[in-house]
Amino acid sequence: MLFKDLNLIEPILKALQTEGYETPTPIQARTIPLILQRKDVLGCAQTGTGKTAAFAIPILQLLAEDFVNGKKSKAPKTLILTPTRELAIQIQESFTAYGKHIPLKWSVIFGGVSQHAQVMDLQKGVDVLIATPGRLLDLMQQGFVDLRSIQIFVLDEADRMLDMGFVNDVKKVIAKLPNKRQTLFFSATMPHEIKDLANSILTQPTKVEVTPVSSTADTIDQSIFFVKKKNKAAILTILLKDKKIKSALVFTRTKHGADKVVKILNAATIKSSAIHGNKSQNARQAALQNFKNGAIRVLVATDIAARGIDVDDLTHVFNFELPEVPETYVHRIGRTGRAGNSGIALSFCDTEEKLLLRDIQKLINKQIPVRTDHPYLIAQTVLEPKIVEQLPKELTQTPKSQQKKKSKNRWYRKPVTK
Repeated sequence: MLFKDLNLIEPILKALQTEGYETPTPIQARTIPLILQRKDVLGCAQTGTGKTAAFAIPILQLLAEDFVNGKKSKAPKTLILTPTRELAIQIQESFTAYGKHIPLKWSVIFGGVSQHAQVMDLQKGVDVLIATPGRLLDLMQQGFVDLRSIQIFVLDEADRMLDMGFVNDVKKVIAKLPNKRQTLFFSATMPHEIKDLANSILTQPTKVEVTPVSSTADTIDQSIFFVKKKNKAAILTILLKDKKIKSALVFTRTKHGADKVVKILNAATIKSSAIHGNKSQNARQAALQNFKNGAIRVLVATDIAARGIDVDDLTHVFNFELPEVPETYVHRIGRTGRAGNSGIALSFCDTEEKLLLRDIQKLINKQIPVRTDHPYLIAQTVLEPKIVEQLPKELTQTPKSQQKKKSKNRWYRKPVTK
């Protein structure tokens, strides 16, 4: 199936062609026709499935049809609620890309910056309003946002809304929406609280579920390194010295851990930045932009901050620390190997993390291949792990001379034997 088979209008097809897209992803192929029929949709899809375009494209078409039919007003007709500034900006970028030939207006509002420019946009009139819950409620209370004309409501990343404590704010927004509307509800996972919320706001929805959260894309080459905690930075540095790694996203569990990794990488002349909740909005956006345009090769992130990262052609994901929630592993590595491209996911597992690895492999129903071709190997057994080899102190520090020697061996470039 091609996009031209989905009964899309010419301006959208032209924009898609400009972006180089011809074939819809599974969630796009299934969701776009439903939205064009003005049906409520409950979408469950993991990161990287093309979810944003799945709702942006048909919304643009529906609003364009209303525009042609003379339904014009300054009040927003579509509200898209998303948990973070980064996600809001990426959704705005999608509307800009796919709607470049359509005479509609969209605007994004979020906290952490002055509201002045956002209010000016609203007063000029917008068709699509993309917002984070906190700033939206602020502007509603000040009288700058009127939701009575909303025809389409999108709740994006509902599970992340729950994780970040925004559910009550979401409910306050929903209470101000017209009862008669089309609702599109998207969530990567469906815990009980999210199911209850979906049931309360959707009307006879069609459920679209693409690639269960427990599965990982076949295009991702996964491998695990059993390594002492103190040696993780050394092995990461050696791996990232390889210039063939065009872009790498490194995950840590904590904000402090992310900053520490960045400090080590920059000291090794590997340009990198951290993105996490303690960084200012502007600093996070600058780091993301530098990563996208290639000014830095490595971005180090915590899980919540990374939810807003959407980078085309990301080649490598590193789990510097394994996540405590198995599903998070799927979300992390799902940022590479997108749209049919291949990707590589490398994970470091120390002695204390072996039970986490066991839970991850149980969830994905797959044994992750083990890389043994490195100098920091520890025992693989989950119970009573023992050190395979007591390494000399100078090896754990990895001086430059030894790094050069190892680079000649190219142990870190060898493909995983499957």
